[in-house]
Formats: sequence, structure tokens, C-alpha cells
Amino acid sequence: MRKICVITGTRAEYGIMSSLMRKINDCADTELQIIATNMHLSPEFGLTYKEIESDGFFINKKVEMLLSSDTANGTVKSMGLEAIGIADALEELLPDLIVILGDRYEMLVAAQCALIYKIPVAHLYGGETTEGAYDDAIRHAITKLSHLHFTSTEEYRKRVIQMGENPEKVFHVGALGVENILNEKFMSKKKLEESIDFELGEKYFLVTFHPVTLENNTASEQCISLLKALEDHINEYKVIFTLPNSDTDGRVIISLIEEFTKKHPKESFAITSLGRKRYYSAIKNACAVIGNSSSGLVEAPCFNVPTVNIGDRQKGRTSGKTVINAKANYKSISEAINLATDNNFRESIKGSINPYYREGTLNTIFETISACPLEDIIKKSFYNINFED
Repeated sequence: MRKICVITGTRAEYGIMSSLMRKINDCADTELQIIATNMHLSPEFGLTYKEIESDGFFINKKVEMLLSSDTANGTVKSMGLEAIGIADALEELLPDLIVILGDRYEMLVAAQCALIYKIPVAHLYGGETTEGAYDDAIRHAITKLSHLHFTSTEEYRKRVIQMGENPEKVFHVGALGVENILNEKFMSKKKLEESIDFELGEKYFLVTFHPVTLENNTASEQCISLLKALEDHINEYKVIFTLPNSDTDGRVIISLIEEFTKKHPKESFAITSLGRKRYYSAIKNACAVIGNSSSGLVEAPCFNVPTVNIGDRQKGRTSGKTVINAKANYKSISEAINLATDNNFRESIKGSINPYYREGTLNTIFETISACPLEDIIKKSFYNINFED
């Protein structure tokens, strides 16, 4: 039986990987191991490990790491604490394969620990670019620490190969989150309202805004610009905020959002985590998704819901016709929101294609990680591309 260990640190990446975890857990030939870390274990960020357990999964190890600080110093120290905890977890669990998703710093630590333990890593969603965040460099670093690669587009597959990875180990599978949405049963707006105890009204925006981690001291100014633009529409559109992750300067944004919701208690609502089903249901019923989360580019297009993508955090990432890019200032954000709510634009994006969709995403990933030979996979040769002169 192959022991496959999934490491998860945030509500968002767990929501994407939960279907894969279920498939591993239900297969007689694979044993699912789960390591939960970072925000999952933090009261400040909703103790979302409880969502994992409520879905029927057993968490093998909980690795505490998050300090009460969103400074660079606090983040680096948190990474050090995580390395200690992951080392103990790997020592006990001894998985045959580790599965990690994305580009966050806790996943970089996990991949580094796996390297020293000589445990192969399957990495979901390398090759992407997000030029405004240090996640971009982290993602590429994880690619070089990994042995099986699953990309959301063919362009990203080629980029992973360009970084020297063997094409036979790089698979264009599409975005797992997109396939999850196609198989999800959504909540009605009324049920969603009851579950969050907030009346959404006829029209609302879903807003998620994270700090741009490669910029210094811009979180406050950018968030204020966003809130000012939202305030222009507060009499016509209500606002649901999902609070940012544990990135540097995240607490600055949380504080500003909390001030906004106190000022507009009947028109706005903030929540640490909606969870997978409520979040997708909130996107489906929203008039627009606003902020700088990858979900606005990857998942929101499934519903043909307009996305206002703000600033450089997602710069360089593939986007479809539903996405409106805005600079991180009041004027540009305001113009983008006006376009997103324009009936002609909304009509023009109906039936548009999501560039992250590919049939059979879940099955392709599972069949590969459950059956791919792991002997001699640790020693990698750099794959050279023969460039034409």
C-alpha cells in the first residue's frame, strides 16, 4: 500500500485538494496521511483544521508554526518552527510520496524537508507566474524540489520543462478547483444567507484582498483605495469580505476591513473562512468577484462571473475574458467595478471558456501519484532544451 501524505496549510488549498484526498482515502491500494499546519491551527484564521475533520478525514499530524506577527521576521521564524514540526512528522509517518499544492512559504518548507528525507514530492500547479508576490519565486523553487509535476495549462507545463524538469514527469491536467466546481452542489442564496447570518440582498460583491508581498508598505494604501471604490457602490451592492491569508502585512488589511464593516454593518460582512461549498456558492451568486486572489482568475470564470483583478499580485497569470485587470488605485478600481457591473460587458462574457479547464483532472492526478514508479525518482537529471541558433 502506497502511503501518500498531503500537506495543507490554508483553507483555500484544502478546498482544492479535498477531492483528491477523498480519492486517496477511498482507494484500497493507497493510504492517506494528512499533515495540517499554518492557518489551519490558528484561532485568528478560523481553526480551519476543524473543516478537514468535519469532512471525515483523520489528521495524522498537526504542526504548529504561526507566530502572532505578520512581519518578515515573524514569517521567517514561523518557517523555522514549521521545519522542526515537519521533520518530526516525516520521521514518524515515513510517507512514500508527499503531495503539496501551490506557492506558499509553508509548502516551500515542506518540500525542503522532503528533500533531506529523500521523499519524492508531487507538486500541483508549478509553472505559473504571479510577479507581485514572493510566491512566484517560492513556486519555482518548489518545482526544483519536486519530482512529479501537475500543471493547470499547457503553457505552464512548457515552463516547468524549461526549468529543466523531465517532460515525462510533467503533466498538463487542468485546475482541480475547476473540476471540483463542476461536481459541486451549490447552496441557494437563501441558504448561504442563513449559514452566515447576513442578508445578501439582491446584489452583492465577493471581495478577497491579500498584501502584495514583493512591495513594501503598500497594503494599507491599496486596501484604502479598494474600500473607497466599494463605498461608492454600498447603497446598491452589499459586500462579503473573506479575510486575507497569513502573509506579511495581512493584519493591516484585516484591520481596515473590520473598520469598514463596523461603519457599514448592514451592507458589509467579513468572515475568516467560508469553506469550500459556501465560497463557491458565494461566487456563483455574486455580481462580481473583486480583489487579487487566484480564485478570481481560476474558479470564478466557471460561473461567467466578472472578476476585478487588482494590482500586481496575479500579474503574469493566464486569465480569460471574464477578468478585468485594474491598477491598485481608486480611479482604476472604480472604473473596473463599473465595467464589471455593466450589462453589455456581462452579456459579452456569457459562455466564455475557462482556460484552466481540462477533462479528467482528478483521475489523471490520482492515477499518476498512485501508480507512477517511485524507484530511482529522487535522483533527477537536468533536462536540456535544444534551442535553435
